[in-house]
Amino acid sequence: MGRPLCDTSGTMRRRFPLRLLRQGLTCAILALVPSSGLLAQPVGQDFNAYMQLVAARARQEGVREATISQVLLNLTPNPRVIALDTAQPGRQTAPPPIAPYLAQHLGADLIARARSRYAADAGTLPSIERRFGVPGPILLAIWGHETNFGSYTGDFDLARSLATLAWEGRRRALFEGELVALLKMVDSGVPQYRLKGSWAGAFGNPQFLPSVYLRLAADGDGNGTRDIWSSDADTLASIANYFRDAGWRPGEPWGVRASVPDGFAVSSVQSALLAPTCDRVHARHSQWKTIAEWKRLGVAPQRYIGDQVLALANGKTQQEIAAACDGVRANHVGIAIARHKRAGRIEERDGKLYATQSTQQPQPSVA
Repeated sequence: MGRPLCDTSGTMRRRFPLRLLRQGLTCAILALVPSSGLLAQPVGQDFNAYMQLVAARARQEGVREATISQVLLNLTPNPRVIALDTAQPGRQTAPPPIAPYLAQHLGADLIARARSRYAADAGTLPSIERRFGVPGPILLAIWGHETNFGSYTGDFDLARSLATLAWEGRRRALFEGELVALLKMVDSGVPQYRLKGSWAGAFGNPQFLPSVYLRLAADGDGNGTRDIWSSDADTLASIANYFRDAGWRPGEPWGVRASVPDGFAVSSVQSALLAPTCDRVHARHSQWKTIAEWKRLGVAPQRYIGDQVLALANGKTQQEIAAACDGVRANHVGIAIARHKRAGRIEERDGKLYATQSTQQPQPSVA
């Protein structure tokens, strides 16, 4: 929970003032902050002083004064958020084995829940599939992986979490932007009671960041709202819109298993791509080749995929390799694989074998 699917435009959790006089005084203090020259601030400054800078930036970007006061008033740093952020695992020198990851994230219980949800949303999915071009099983795989279909979406105060992470400073540009985006969500009418989520600021069924919500959340049932907390239709449409925005191509498989000839030299097709951040992101991937080129090397897709589709071999051993199309960006390649394999299992129950995904070749700068 919490990566995610990212961006910057959102709201913050509301802390109501106990007295109108106190609220008025806070508004006056925030109004004293100039509305320009706000971004590059030194790490380690006083939290309240930093919140005044955030308020000035939000004001500059059009957030109403009442919203700024309503959301930022009485915020304090959350030490638990800082502890969780700094306790994240460090980078590994090599990708971990994929099999244990898949075993952990492809449990029978979750797959059963996905199948049940697939049946429950049978009346909703066709229109979303037609509108966005993304198959329903893929959408359900993402939803299931992110929050187990809404069973755990996080209980951290989003405004406090984002304010803490921005103030702490390691990734200020990201989290300050998300904090302002959260304010914009409140300004647009999202109720503050909705603003709980992961310690890193993601929320709702698909675990969007505030900026992603503002840009890509979609109304799936036509009622004029974008409810990714309690509406199946809006949740699925929002995930589908995220995929389409990322370059999803309808009608092409996200990937297929492939047989590899004995003695195949995996090292001969090793990728030379380097990412400026997340430097291990390409470590498990091969060079990009068309399916026709893979076939000439003896790699045989086990299901149909067009000869001109660009694909890569995913894995560091012959057993792990599968010819796969370019996927929706994920924090770890294993997450993407687990999601898509789960989608395949959902489909196989219903006798379907397709699952679409983008085949655009990634640029070296994409992490």
